[in-house]
Amino acid sequence: MSGFGKDRASLPEAEIRTTVTVPLRFSDGFRAEARVSTFRHLVDGAEHLLLSFGGGVDAAASGPAPAPLVRLHSECLTGDVFGSERCDCGPQLREAVERLSVAGGALLYLRQEGRGIGLYAKLDAYALQDQGLDTYEANTALGRGEDERDYAAAAQMLRAAGIHRLRLLTNNPDKAAQLTAHGIAVEEVVPTGVHLTPANARYLQAKRDHTGHLLDLTAA
Repeated sequence: MSGFGKDRASLPEAEIRTTVTVPLRFSDGFRAEARVSTFRHLVDGAEHLLLSFGGGVDAAASGPAPAPLVRLHSECLTGDVFGSERCDCGPQLREAVERLSVAGGALLYLRQEGRGIGLYAKLDAYALQDQGLDTYEANTALGRGEDERDYAAAAQMLRAAGIHRLRLLTNNPDKAAQLTAHGIAVEEVVPTGVHLTPANARYLQAKRDHTGHLLDLTAA
């Protein structure tokens, strides 16, 4: 984590700059419709997006309604766009959109490629993984952090959208911990599916063993 702010008091308020409806279609034919919002005053200056589905975001403002389901999804060009099987990002994105379309809620698409180290560095890390390092060892061998993602901007986006409490769709405990530190109430952690392939088995095992991701690889 890069640490734009350690708590809610240190974060400026963001605001929604525009919202547009976008029809979505995935490669398997699944369709959904999202309201896509952009923001001003995000602490990292990145062009993050919030995609809202159904009634989940609107319901969050009323208080008594159940907390909306929210997914923080870090951008992955190789997985999200090209279908790389070296990670589970593409299937997680597809799963999240379907679940949010049914339950209502929001997906934050965060421009934090390669756990925050960028696209080129991520591919450099892949080359080191081909030599035997795991995904975290490869990052540190490049002189980068194991995971440089910071969710301060995500907390800003959620508050700007009126979401102060949520059910978090994730297998990553760091996401819940960071949102909580920034004043967002994580009422429940809802695990995603386990998208195991021969190409990502070592990657998922490292996430489970090194950073405590909620992954039951035996069942998968």
